[in-house]
Amino acid sequence: MDATIQDVADRADVSVATVSRVLNGSDRVREATKEEVVKAARSLGYHPNETARNLRAQETRMVGVLLPNMHGEFFAQVTRGLDRKARASGHHLMVSNSHTQEDEAKAVIQSLLGRVDGLILLWPRLSHDFLDDLVPDSLPVVLLNTDRSGPRFETLAFDNHDGAYAAVEHLAEHGHERVALLTGGPQNYDARERRSGYRAAVADYGLDADPSLELEGDFTRESGRAAVEQIRSLTPRPTALFASNDSMALGVLRGLHEAGLEAPDDLAVVGFDDIPMAHYVAPSLTTVHAPMQELGERAMERLLALVQDDASPAHQTLHTRLVRRESCGCSPEP
Repeated sequence: MDATIQDVADRADVSVATVSRVLNGSDRVREATKEEVVKAARSLGYHPNETARNLRAQETRMVGVLLPNMHGEFFAQVTRGLDRKARASGHHLMVSNSHTQEDEAKAVIQSLLGRVDGLILLWPRLSHDFLDDLVPDSLPVVLLNTDRSGPRFETLAFDNHDGAYAAVEHLAEHGHERVALLTGGPQNYDARERRSGYRAAVADYGLDADPSLELEGDFTRESGRAAVEQIRSLTPRPTALFASNDSMALGVLRGLHEAGLEAPDDLAVVGFDDIPMAHYVAPSLTTVHAPMQELGERAMERLLALVQDDASPAHQTLHTRLVRRESCGCSPEP
């Protein structure tokens, strides 16, 4: 059986992407690594298959999409935007759930190499270094809701900081001085940026900066529901809460109701995302509108431009806006 590029990578103890770079004459690989790859290729008698290489160079009309969790309205909205633009250009999606584990994400990405024209990844734990070693230079990649470090990959993200700032600013304007935060965890990019916006608004408006007001959630409704007991145990109790996404905010509304409390009288609540359900719950949820479908559409547009060599990787920020509804004490907007 003929040796494969994976065999060469295993023998040289490098990634397939690194072997590809060496065999294609890239200058982005250290000399010592080049020597190891060449040595491994020779020892295995490996010769690149030109026919397969040419086939890979042709468009597949497929786009690989990796999401951390395909459940929930946020991901449904983003995927809808991706699919709409893909179909309009004659492309189709290959969507996978990474299950949040790095080794699983790596296996999924490797399985897509050679089968897609590009990758769109929405998984905040994927680092640029991790991807740089895994993905060949020739494959365009768009990263969603991650930091903008590194020049190789296109990145798109919401204006999380300013959106969170606007939410807390609005609560301060309602007269709240003790505003709690329900965040999504320290490893999540969106959660970190929204925490930063929360803290900036707390400082600028002279609100209570008690660290106990920052509660950890995991972006699920259940974590919002569970947070109500923590909120009730705080002394003095906060009069308002900014939840880092709508799912947790809806969980908080449910938890309040089960405890015989209601928003906004007992606790004003503001979320982030503006998922469709936010308009229909009672009370309707004040939230920061994040253009989820537009994120998907813009990501697909940018990826296809990169595939056609009509663009260079860049960073784009999508603006957010506050939508006032009943859960903070306002009259509902549409």
